[in-house]
Order: sequence, then C-alpha cells, then structure tokens
Amino acid sequence: MNAVATEFVYNALPARVIFGAGRRSETAAEAARLDCTRPLIVTTREQAALGDAIAQQFDPESTHRFADATMHTPWDVTARALQAVDRAHADCVIAIGGGSAVGLSKAIALQTDLPQIVLPTTYAGSEVTPIIGETRDGEKRTQRTLKVLPEIVIYDVELTLSLPVAMSAASGLNAVAHAVEALYAMDGNPITSLMAEEGIASLAAALPEVARAPESIDARRTAQYGAWLCGTCLASVGMGLHHKICHVLGGAFDLPHAQTHAIMIAHVAAFNADAAAPAMKRIARALNAEHAWTGLHDLAASLGVPRSLEAIGMPEAGIDHAIDLVTRNAYANPRAPESRPLRAMLERAWKGLPPALVE
Repeated sequence: MNAVATEFVYNALPARVIFGAGRRSETAAEAARLDCTRPLIVTTREQAALGDAIAQQFDPESTHRFADATMHTPWDVTARALQAVDRAHADCVIAIGGGSAVGLSKAIALQTDLPQIVLPTTYAGSEVTPIIGETRDGEKRTQRTLKVLPEIVIYDVELTLSLPVAMSAASGLNAVAHAVEALYAMDGNPITSLMAEEGIASLAAALPEVARAPESIDARRTAQYGAWLCGTCLASVGMGLHHKICHVLGGAFDLPHAQTHAIMIAHVAAFNADAAAPAMKRIARALNAEHAWTGLHDLAASLGVPRSLEAIGMPEAGIDHAIDLVTRNAYANPRAPESRPLRAMLERAWKGLPPALVE
C-alpha cells in the first residue's frame, strides 16, 4: 500500500454522471431535472443523425439543432451557434459527439451560462472537465472555469459502437494522456493519482480488444470507464507540457486533436522521465511495461495510430514556430521546456521515430 500524503487538496466537481447502455433514452428526463424544455442540440455534421434521434424525445416546436461543431472550437463557429441560441430561445445545450461538439457546447455555456447535457461518443474525456480551448487567429487558448463544466454527462456505451477503430484508438490515447500528466501535475493528489493509474490500466486493457472486436460491448464499456477516469483527472489538476504542445500544434497547424495527442504522449513522457520518476513508475505499472515511454509507444504502435506529425499534416518548417509558442506561455511541468531539448523531441515526433530520453 502506498503511504498517504501528509497534505493535499482535492476538489470534487459538481456534475451528475449517468453510466450504462441505452441510457441516452433518459436525456429528456435529465433535461427536466434542470427545468429545461427548449434545448439546442449540438453535433458535427457527421453525427447530425444522432442529434435528430435525441430530438425526438422533445417537443419538435421547442427543439433546435446546430450541426456545425468543428475541431478546435473556432470562434466563427461559436458566433454562429450563439445566434442559433438566440433564435431558438434555448434554455439548455445538449451535445452529442466528441471533443468538437463538447467544445462548442462549452463555448456556448461560457457566453450564456446555459446548462449542458453531454452524451460522449468518443473517449476524449472533456465532458467532465471545466476546461475550454478556443481557437482565434490561428492560436488555441485554454482556460479553466466552472462556467463550462457540463451539469450532466450520460455515458451510453452504445453510442461508441460506431466509432471507427482508428478513431477509437486515437481518442483512447488522448484520454491516457490526461492521466499521464495528472500523475506528475504540480497540484496532484493521491485521489487523482489513483484514478489516473486505474484509467490508464483500463484503457490499455480495453483498446487492443476494441481494435480486435469493435462491436464488443464489454471492451467499449471498459474503455469508456477508463476515459471517464482520465477525464476526471484532467478536470482535477493542472495540465503540463504535453497538453501545451498539443494545443499549440492543433491551433497553429489545424492538426487532428486526438491523433496529435496519440503521437506526442510517449515523446513527452520520455522528455519528463528523469524529472518525474515516481509518476513514470506508476505509468509503467499501469501499462505492464518496463518504462512509461516505451509502454506508451508500444501501445500506440499496437493500435496502428499515426506515428509522425508529418503524417497528420504538420510542416517540418513549423517546428520553430511551435517551439516559440510552447515556451512563450509555458504550462507548469516537471522539466523546464527549453528550446534545444524541445527541438530534439519535436524532430523525432515529426519523423515518427521512437521516443528517446532527451538531455
């Protein structure tokens, strides 16, 4: 048994979580708990049919849909969604989807204080965090505020069954990254660390099975459970270098969010290895691996996710710009993000080389 820390702070966040197959059928009842009857249902265009299905639980005259949620929450999309809120006289937002839909829902809540109900279809975990990232003028900026924390999250595993294997893998590794950083966060605590290790272990066990048998309810349920734990970790403690890099790369080069996390997490673990040795031991234990960074790399390789930043559209000439943005407003991290080792790490990630300890 690990020794109990003598001092720590743990903030439990005020959210209602409903977990179980088929429980999307309770969406209207949960809206009623919030005294809401005029929802704006937010999705991407690809998942508009899911929004239409949820809308059938409500009065069609008082239910409106916005199906233009976009990756990285660009401000121009948020502005159009806010106009839709005004036209609909909406009294709540219901988001169905992954990070794009949840991000837009949060952006609406930030501007309007409307309550949110979220039905995740991926393993991103942002649905349980008070964190929002918005992109303006090619730069993605994040903030923490309880104004954007969804009031209700409905985890219906059936909504994840159609998630393609490639996206399931990338989204799951995105969730793992939340827990990895929680284990070396400056404001970490033993409660969050327990959730982080369990979340990593759950996803490491579930994702290969999801890849082999995408229709497996058991594997999908375990992955969703792990993603919830990992997202809760991200909600409870601060982000580090990994999230800073991914926010920079996503905002500056419009890279796909989950795939960027999936590529970078092993590299950043190697970067931080010596400065966060206890965290690395826990990560390795959760992965049943010798080292955290090799275990993360091997998991990603086994799932067939993209291996290089080049493969997902980052120009090699963008490395200098990325380093400038990462170091300009650095997040708290066990190791200072100095330019030379950052360059070495990003060059390896761009080429798709395995992670390596960087001096």
